[in-house]
Amino acid sequence: MSYFMTDLSGTSVEEPDEATMRTILDGLADADDEHPDVSLTHENGWSLSAFPSGELLWLLWENLDDPDAPPRQLSGVSKDEALRLFGLLAKGETEEIERRAAS
Repeated sequence: MSYFMTDLSGTSVEEPDEATMRTILDGLADADDEHPDVSLTHENGWSLSAFPSGELLWLLWENLDDPDAPPRQLSGVSKDEALRLFGLLAKGETEEIERRAAS
């Protein structure tokens, strides 16, 4: 399975490990209006974007390949939880993310 992560500057990192994912998420401390998020996209079309929101993050869960799948938001997510969800998506395990987004 293939996936990539995009950092604040728009640079893509192919199949980052957990430490690299954490570094990219830590970069959200420097987010601004022009560069507001980081994301991980899986080859299955699912994408998870993280945006800073005070001490927590909000995530955007969407399928970039399916225009009929509505994007959903997950609010109040800790950085550790975001890292865990990014790890699940990297493995193509979307069920838990889907359940979390639906609640």
